[in-house]
Amino acid sequence: MAVMLLASLDQTIVSTALPTVVGELHGVTHMAWVTTAYILAATVVMPVYGRLGDLLGRKRLYIGGIVIFLAGSVIAGSAQDMAMLITGRAVQGLGGGGLMITSQAIVADLVPPRRRAKYMAPIGVIFGLSSVVGPLLGGWFTDCVGWRWCFWINLPVGLLALAVCAVALQLPRKACKATIDFIGITLMTGAVACTVLVADWGDTDYSWSDPLILGVAGAGVGSWILFFYSQSRVDEPIIPLRLFRSPIFDIATLIGMIVIGVGMFAVVSYMPTYLQMVYGVTAAQSGWLLLPMVVGLMGASLPVGRQMSRTGRYRIYPVAGSLVIAVTALMLSTLEVDTPLALLCGYLFMMGVGIGLMSQTLVLAVQNAFPAADVGTATSANNFFREIGATVGTAAVGAVFTSRLTDQLGTRLSSSGLKAVGDTDSLTPALVHALPARVQDAVVAAYQHALTPVFAYLVPLFLVGAVLAVVLPEKRLADSGGPAKE
Repeated sequence: MAVMLLASLDQTIVSTALPTVVGELHGVTHMAWVTTAYILAATVVMPVYGRLGDLLGRKRLYIGGIVIFLAGSVIAGSAQDMAMLITGRAVQGLGGGGLMITSQAIVADLVPPRRRAKYMAPIGVIFGLSSVVGPLLGGWFTDCVGWRWCFWINLPVGLLALAVCAVALQLPRKACKATIDFIGITLMTGAVACTVLVADWGDTDYSWSDPLILGVAGAGVGSWILFFYSQSRVDEPIIPLRLFRSPIFDIATLIGMIVIGVGMFAVVSYMPTYLQMVYGVTAAQSGWLLLPMVVGLMGASLPVGRQMSRTGRYRIYPVAGSLVIAVTALMLSTLEVDTPLALLCGYLFMMGVGIGLMSQTLVLAVQNAFPAADVGTATSANNFFREIGATVGTAAVGAVFTSRLTDQLGTRLSSSGLKAVGDTDSLTPALVHALPARVQDAVVAAYQHALTPVFAYLVPLFLVGAVLAVVLPEKRLADSGGPAKE
């Protein structure tokens, strides 16, 4: 749980600091990449950690992941420009992705499926807790000691985790010698990178018909085709194609991609910025205002874990969770500049309930469908595609938001207003609220009208997730190791 907190925290800790960070480093238009780089790198390595853990054992991979994560923290904390910051975030992701996957796989190694629900629920809470603690810490660091401490704080915590894992984590070593699928890893990296670039650049930096976008999209499609073809030809594939023979894996993975991946990260990544710009709260206060989300997540996931351990049933929870998230996204799309903060916090509580109903439920369903030898591989593949959803979702939401914000600022600001604002790439909350009242009101309205309609665009996607959850096959969680019977 401690290492899971360390890894998941860095997906969210920069969210409240982000407006200040990108303003200081002159990179507002590249804001999404600070989050996307971490998620992208973590996504690519997840299947690698999962498969190698099944074949070689998990302890050395676990310790190696911590070391890589700490190295990335040093790079990001020392960043002097956006390129260095994004590089550091990517290195962090190379370690953090392995930590998240291996944590879940270790639980699966040691605990049978029926009892596992009780253990996975607190891990889900830890993941949700990081979504609030991360922005809160990021805001406090930004306001009090400087945003670089969002990364320096990882060093003492990470070194302590490294020492504890090296001494106290006792896991069996596996004698199997694995052949690393370097071709598969390369093709997978290219496919994921192209997918994210198309989502991030499309209709913002370049039009959809631009030759560069078309070329990157074609390269992405080709890389995905070659990747899955290569997985059918190698002895030790990163993502064995036999996983896709399980309808539970297929449907649970799709739900995770489009509901958890897109829904949670769209809110966590952009709501703190919205709160700071529109409501004028500090970075730390914007973190506190996300607290209802984790309260809702905890209030849903812990009882669900106990109930699944008692009955072995799980399908109802993804159905309910998808519907709650769809309704919440619709409510978020109705936000206005003068919407009471208490009402906004209520919407965030609902979002937390929806995520708590389904996040770990889907992982358990996937783990329960496979034998122990494939648990790590199945868990990592499920999380891989979920993170694809998060990566593309964050990039796409960021692209739409940035495009809308540019249009809104151009429409609402006069030439004198644009001159007062200066470089829109360097906008920070402090700068916005120091502007003349009329210009400030126009910028705030631009932020509000740029972001809130995006949530309505996501509602049909979440409803598709609810339909998929209805047809998700259900197998009772087993009382002992191995896959459950019908």
